[in-house]
Amino acid sequence: MIALNVQIIKKNGKKEFVLLPYEEFVNLQEELEDYEDLRCLREAKAAEADAPTIGLDELKARLRRRPKRSNRRKELRR
Repeated sequence: MIALNVQIIKKNGKKEFVLLPYEEFVNLQEELEDYEDLRCLREAKAAEADAPTIGLDELKARLRRRPKRSNRRKELRR
């Protein structure tokens, strides 16, 4: 948790505004952006939870079986 040094300004006896040092504001803003990124990542992960996947070993095997990039260009020209 971020420690904040705030000053509360009241209007008609009710808390109306908060002042905080600019550096703390920037830190708070960055924390909120990080949280938003994390929330989006979790949503995307949940949406893809049932998507088919392959393991790293299978991916490596598939990549080894693919023609080299230069060979694919030659095949496309034919």
